[in-house]
Amino acid sequence: MVRKMRLDKQGGGALEMVDYGKRRLLTCADSLRELAKSLDGEFCSPGRDREGILLERGQWENRQALRENLQEMAQVMTRVASEAFRVRPMEERKRRLVCHFLKAEGILARNLFYIERAEQRTSIGLTMSLPKGGTMKSEDVAALLSVVLNKRLVMSVASPDLVDEAERSFVLTQEAPFVVMTGAARAVKENEDSSGDNYAFIESDCGKFTMLLSDGTGSGEKAGRDSGRILDLMEKMIEAEFDLESAVNLVNSAVLAQGREQGLSTLDICSLDLFEGSCEFHKVGAAASFVKRDYLVEQIDSHCLPLGVFQSVEPEIISCELMDGDYIIMMTDGVLDALGQKHYEAAMKSMIAKMQEQNPKEMAKKLLQFVLRASGGRVLDDMTILVLGLWEHGNSL
Repeated sequence: MVRKMRLDKQGGGALEMVDYGKRRLLTCADSLRELAKSLDGEFCSPGRDREGILLERGQWENRQALRENLQEMAQVMTRVASEAFRVRPMEERKRRLVCHFLKAEGILARNLFYIERAEQRTSIGLTMSLPKGGTMKSEDVAALLSVVLNKRLVMSVASPDLVDEAERSFVLTQEAPFVVMTGAARAVKENEDSSGDNYAFIESDCGKFTMLLSDGTGSGEKAGRDSGRILDLMEKMIEAEFDLESAVNLVNSAVLAQGREQGLSTLDICSLDLFEGSCEFHKVGAAASFVKRDYLVEQIDSHCLPLGVFQSVEPEIISCELMDGDYIIMMTDGVLDALGQKHYEAAMKSMIAKMQEQNPKEMAKKLLQFVLRASGGRVLDDMTILVLGLWEHGNSL
C-alpha cells in the first residue's frame, strides 16, 4: 500500500493514500464484485444420475464460496481505499518542552507530530534515540511524557519496546479508562497428550481487547491443529483491522475450501472497547458465556452452527454494557457437558454467582475444580475456561 504526506498551506497536513493507488484499489474492488456476480445463480442440474447431480452440486457450492470470498475482499479494499489520516505538527512551545524534558533524560527526540484518524483518538508520533548509549524501556518514556503533557499516554502495540542508540519511530496513544486482567484454566481429555482447544488474547492500539476461543472437533493433536489454524487466521485479520464479520466469513470460506482436511471448529469471540466499557460477543457454534456483576450473572448464548457447515455464517452479535468490576467467562462445551446435569448451564450460572474471588486466574481455576468434582474427576472432553476482569484505572487489583 502506497501512502504519501501532503502538507497544506495552514501548516497542517494529510497523510493519505496516493490518488493513483486509491483509484487502483477501487477499480480492483469493482472488478471483484463483477466477478462475484458472474458466479451468482441458483443451483440447476440437468444431470439425471445421483453421482452426477452430487458432483455438480459440489461444484456449485464451491463457486458460491468463492463468490462470498470475492465480495468480502471487495468490501475490505473499498474500506482501505477510503481510509485517511490527518497529521499536523506539534505546537512549537509544546515541542520544545518535550524535547527539553527528554534531553534531560539523555533522549534525543525529533519530528514530533499529531496523528488524527477518523473515528479514533489523536495519537502522538516522534522519533527517539539515546546517542550516548544505553537503553530505556519505551513504556517508561510514555510515563514521563504523560507527566509533561498532562495526559495518560501509552506506547502503541507496534512501537519498539526499547529506546537505544538507533533512531526509531514511536507512537503514543491515549490510555483507555478501563484496564483488563485475564486468566485461563484447562484440562486435556483422558488418554490424550494435547488439547483440541485453543485461545488467544489480542490488544490493539485503538483501545480494543479481543478474546478468542476455538474448540476443534474431537480431541487431541488434529483437533488442536484445526482450532489453532482458525485462531491464527483470525489473529492476522484482527491485527490487519478487518471487521469481525468479514474476518469470520473469510475464515469460514477457508474451512470450506479445505473440505475434510479441516475438521469443523467452533469460534467464540468477545471484543471489548476499553474506552466505552462495552463488549460484543460473536458466537459460531460456541458454548454459552457468562457476564458476572457481583451476584448477578447474565448468560450469553446462540444457536449458530460451527465453521465450515454453510457457505456463509451470520453469527448472532450480542452487545453488553460493562461496569467497573465486571467479569466475562468463556468456556468450551467440554466444561458444561462435564457437569452431567439436565440444566447444566443453570448450574454453572449459579456457581459463578456465588464466587467471591477477584483474580481472574483464581476464578478460572476454581471453576475448573468445580467441574472436575461434578464429573468425579473424569475428563471426557477437552476443557478450557477463560476469565476476564474489567476495572477502571485506579481500581484494578
